[in-house]
Amino acid sequence: MAKPTTIFRCSKCEAQFPKWQGRCTECGAWGTLAEETKVIRRQQSAGRSSSIETLATYQAETAASRLESRLREFDRVLGGGLVPGSVTLLGGDPGIGKSTLLLQVGGKLAAAGTTVLYVSGEESSAQVKIRFERLGLTTSNLKFLGETDVDTIIATLTEHSPGLVVLDSIQTMRCADVSSDPGSVGQVRAATAKLVQSAKESRIPIIVIGHVTKQGSVAGPRTLEHLVDVVLYLEGDRYHAFRVLRAVKNRFGSTGEVGVFDMQRGGLREVPNPSEIFLTDRKAANPGSVVTSVVEGSRAFLVEIQALVSRTNFGYPQRRAAGFDFNRLQLLIAVLMKKAGLYLSNQDIHVNVAGGIKVSEPAVDLAVCVAIASALKNKPVSRQMAVFGEIGLGGELRAVGQAEKRIEEIIKMGFKEVLMPRTRMGVQPKGIELMSYDTLSEALRDIL
Repeated sequence: MAKPTTIFRCSKCEAQFPKWQGRCTECGAWGTLAEETKVIRRQQSAGRSSSIETLATYQAETAASRLESRLREFDRVLGGGLVPGSVTLLGGDPGIGKSTLLLQVGGKLAAAGTTVLYVSGEESSAQVKIRFERLGLTTSNLKFLGETDVDTIIATLTEHSPGLVVLDSIQTMRCADVSSDPGSVGQVRAATAKLVQSAKESRIPIIVIGHVTKQGSVAGPRTLEHLVDVVLYLEGDRYHAFRVLRAVKNRFGSTGEVGVFDMQRGGLREVPNPSEIFLTDRKAANPGSVVTSVVEGSRAFLVEIQALVSRTNFGYPQRRAAGFDFNRLQLLIAVLMKKAGLYLSNQDIHVNVAGGIKVSEPAVDLAVCVAIASALKNKPVSRQMAVFGEIGLGGELRAVGQAEKRIEEIIKMGFKEVLMPRTRMGVQPKGIELMSYDTLSEALRDIL
């Protein structure tokens, strides 16, 4: 016999408590306990034996079995397309373009003959039709279902067997087995678990949209990301045109790949050459402007690092960073002061990555330092020079990975010089001058 009981679970650390309390005693978070119903079984039934398979003789999924969306940037991030029976979670800030992206994916697949079921618990069919027409989609294979009950959704996809299901969003779904409100920890977990089970049984790929918290993570229990097969984030500043689709979990491909899109009036447009787009508005002879090479997955592209240094009007200088880690900026400023001899104690420093993109790899360190030094001395860096390299606490320049790929992209974009750490090159590149140094102070002394 099964006996239902009420428990309270922390949405942050998953700790369980018999009664509600304002603070979780395990992780210390406030207001994270949510009520849910748990079934306790007094007697466990005996398990039964099941069949096993030999992996060596199992016919694995091939590249041809993936469902290609006809959006190359989207397929690149997924590793080649959607795997049958997979569940993909797409997160992002409100208004960033999640629904637009998936409606474009569904529209292209539907136009190619695949039946796509778009399930929405937030919008009506009339609202979705407005966006459908704005994107210029004309196909009868894109179906709509306005429903929030998970059991009804699963029964519908079982009956009609579409080629793809898009669900917007998981926080609006409700499961009859859980008594709490939609969007709660128990509801999100139960709804996702049922969708995953249905996808595996029917081999229909499902893409789920998830809301995000103020910290930028997917709202709901942490187990939500563990249940699904792929977790994607659509990043970017809503006031900039560029969007970056990034995979943080992928059971069927690399988690380092990114796709770049340009938000236009007619939807998201693919950007096959991000370097050209990010450097379009770069001005000549501008102090504090430096071009660097960033590697994301199998792709290298160039971005512009901008720095502004001005004398502070207050006793405490301000440091600001947009698109770059603030703590890393503080560390690099300390290295510039201690090891390069720059006096920055009375200077406000602002660093920006042009285009609204976020960079985090250490290979950007040298470009940030050169941009700050250039802005301080009011001396522009050569327009024909690109910079990359990691900086240690001792002021030494450290080699970074995939230097050859970075240099190839720099050459392709027409640059003539590269400032980089001293490293061994397999093949000396032609058509470009390599300026290699061991320390930051030597590099700054020669180029400024």
